[in-house]
Amino acid sequence: MPAAHRPSIATRRALRKLGEDIGNARRRRQLTMEILAERAFTTRQTLQKVEAGDPMVAMGIYAAVLQALGLLDGLGDLAAPGQDEVGLSLADEALPKRVRLRVRSTSNA
Repeated sequence: MPAAHRPSIATRRALRKLGEDIGNARRRRQLTMEILAERAFTTRQTLQKVEAGDPMVAMGIYAAVLQALGLLDGLGDLAAPGQDEVGLSLADEALPKRVRLRVRSTSNA
């Protein structure tokens, strides 16, 4: 049997912050956990796990909660090319130093 996945400390920290932010957004909107869970088509217990940043909760549940809060738009842009500083830097490094036009020979066949 494969070993259980153990997320890195950085991953757990990021999920914990996301969960806290979701909880704060819910409270700013003066929504109870029951109401938000219903709007996200999940249970109150799962919403508690989301707000705790539980890495075992499916990403789809996090997305459903963000949608119920009206915050889903930013999720699709997290890994967008414009946000990928490392990828853009690597692509820039791979650019050729010079660009030359290829000269085609004209031969009469």
